[in-house]
Amino acid sequence: MEGVYEVCLAHELAKRMPVTRQVIQPVRYDGLEIETGYRLDLLVADKVVVELKTVDKITDLHLAQLLSYLKLGEYKLGFLINFNVLRLKDGIKRVVNGL
Repeated sequence: MEGVYEVCLAHELAKRMPVTRQVIQPVRYDGLEIETGYRLDLLVADKVVVELKTVDKITDLHLAQLLSYLKLGEYKLGFLINFNVLRLKDGIKRVVNGL
């Protein structure tokens, strides 16, 4: 179901600002760029990472995943959105990377 939510959310956001789906996030290490299979669900305005979930509960592992994306891409702001909630506002978690 995450894929459906991703398409719909990207469509709605794209009405207002640039959005890119499934952005490959390489890992850079000691001059190497390693394609690891990390993919950002959405990148909004080339600045904000959005990670989408449809889980019973957001865990520390989900937050760590988003924080890793923020650090690897040197992004400052991200949102973890869980669509498996009664009220969407209860499923949104804002994460800031201290860089």
